[in-house]
Amino acid sequence: MHKRLFIPGPVEVAEDVLQKMATPQISHRGKEASTLQRNISDKMRKIFNTKEEILLSTSSGSGLMEGAVRSCTAKRAAIFSVGAFGDRWFKMCTANGVPADKFESEWGQPTTKQMIEEVLKTGKYDLITITMNETSTGLMNDMGDLSSVYKKYPEVVVCVDTVSNAAGTEVNVDEWAIDICITSSQKCLGLPAGMAICTFSKKAVERAKLVTNRGVYFDLLGLYECIQKKDYQYTSTPSLSHMFALDYQLDKILEEGLHNRYARHIANAEIVRAWAKKYFEIFPDENFMSNTLTNITNTRKIDVSDLNKKLGEKGFIISNGYGKLKDKTFRIAHMAETTPQEIIDLLATISGILALK
Repeated sequence: MHKRLFIPGPVEVAEDVLQKMATPQISHRGKEASTLQRNISDKMRKIFNTKEEILLSTSSGSGLMEGAVRSCTAKRAAIFSVGAFGDRWFKMCTANGVPADKFESEWGQPTTKQMIEEVLKTGKYDLITITMNETSTGLMNDMGDLSSVYKKYPEVVVCVDTVSNAAGTEVNVDEWAIDICITSSQKCLGLPAGMAICTFSKKAVERAKLVTNRGVYFDLLGLYECIQKKDYQYTSTPSLSHMFALDYQLDKILEEGLHNRYARHIANAEIVRAWAKKYFEIFPDENFMSNTLTNITNTRKIDVSDLNKKLGEKGFIISNGYGKLKDKTFRIAHMAETTPQEIIDLLATISGILALK
């Protein structure tokens, strides 16, 4: 039995999108491939609300996260962490020999303007990373608010992780002065895992030119220069199957209408939040709740693994808490093509299993 996925990636993929991955292969060095990749970039600019260049990567989002800090840190990086994936960005820096410091919020609490101001006013840092939507905690930072601080430091390259919220929540790259904004295919875009996408600003281009050891595969400047010279063709062989599906899915997303899509994600979230507040508690600060997944504190001390086993028998699956939150919380994703009715059906099933009244 297929278990319908209510986990924060990979997500359920529509059958017509899956079928697009079976499109016969083409030469990745031909005009048809250039057109495909250029079309994807043009559509992703609408998702990101940007006029800047788009880079495509046959990797998970982590690949472009690593590429961002390695390619664009000339002096020192400040990593603002609100959970496991902010911590991962810091680990990437240390593993690549990129000088960096981590500024960590308590799990469930946001990055604040005061934190950013205190860090940037030192003048020590020329790159910062911020997680907009933290999958491990279910927290969403207010990027519009935070941008009012870092905009005062135009020499700083700003990298933002929107892996679990782009195409599910509005992202305003140009308005928020983001230089590298990263997402991947298996979350709100509603595709199988295996492709990552990022924006790459002119400031990021110029910064990367000052960095010597940018690597090869995830050298973002190398990717940028290649598609400029070769008409949207990349140095390495791309996953054309993902690109066929992504091009098609982006048409569906834009046809639905971005604001309609965002409203549906919020409607899904509000259903889960109301249920969570009635029977449990919501883990993160309720002023910073994600619109794409909800992290629920396990106040009833249920056996989350046993719940998932019983859910599996009924054709559903949710996520346990991540890392140090395992069994202390559980997570319900409500992203991509998920509808309010599907959320209602899931929660009714959970309530039945747990005998919640």
